Amino acid sequence: MRVVSLLPSATELCYALGVEPVGVSHECDYPPQAREQPTVVHSQIDTDASSQEIDEQVDEAVESGGVYSIDRERLRALDPDVVVSQGICEVCAVDDSRIRRAIDELGLDTEVVSTDPHSLGDVFDDLERLGAVLGREGRASKLLAGFRERVDRVERATPADGPRVAVLDWMDPVMVAGHWIPGMVEQAGGSYGLADPGDRSRPREWADIRAYDPEVLVAAPCGFDIEQTVENSADLTDREGWANLTAVAEDRVYLVDGHEYVNRPGPRLLDTLELFAGLVHPELDFEAVDGDAVRRLTTPGDTPEPPA
Repeated sequence: MRVVSLLPSATELCYALGVEPVGVSHECDYPPQAREQPTVVHSQIDTDASSQEIDEQVDEAVESGGVYSIDRERLRALDPDVVVSQGICEVCAVDDSRIRRAIDELGLDTEVVSTDPHSLGDVFDDLERLGAVLGREGRASKLLAGFRERVDRVERATPADGPRVAVLDWMDPVMVAGHWIPGMVEQAGGSYGLADPGDRSRPREWADIRAYDPEVLVAAPCGFDIEQTVENSADLTDREGWANLTAVAEDRVYLVDGHEYVNRPGPRLLDTLELFAGLVHPELDFEAVDGDAVRRLTTPGDTPEPPA
């Protein structure tokens, strides 16, 4: 079966199911062999810019027709049986309606499978549904059993009503992570008072963050690797009242590779859940994700370092 995946999380789901896509998006980089596949979607954004500059570019792109372009000729040549798309965010990946229109106008006989996860359970449902479409039901069942076992282990080990946690998926403007993140923080034994499970990510006033006063703060900007997150960390540390936050005073501010983990609703959200458990409850024995993907943000001017 010829599959084109238009977002990184779906590409990871496909590979987990034992299906290698014949085409991917520009951001599909895991597993490493995904980088060798033909690219069907390209971004109009300079992703090496600062947080504020990227935010401005996105606003302009949305107004002028979209953040992403579809290579229609390549899509036609690949002639996929299935395209995996998404309906969760027009900024994160090409919008589902645009790819459906392109397929229709190209006259392709292609089934579109759309993902729209707002919780870890929704990601599991996407895996099961994709497994059925791709004829990998048995593989999906085995994966889900292992995933649920890992979730149960975290929930059994972590106490309820833990410290106040804030996860930011953008830093300028400040945006509080929603969708699957609130529920995962609660599963990891933290309290997430800035958004309810399933809420969409949205910008918040810095005064709201200060009033909430997180005891653990995680910055994981969407699309940023760890080095770009470190480079833009002054977007937080230069803000008024930063040093007065409890998380800062108690040395519990962490920078995380959001592109690879936190913002990608695929199999590695299980790694992210275990990471959250270890950051919220460092006394527990939870291995962190790849150590290169996490930094502890210490006092302003210091070099962010891996957590102990």
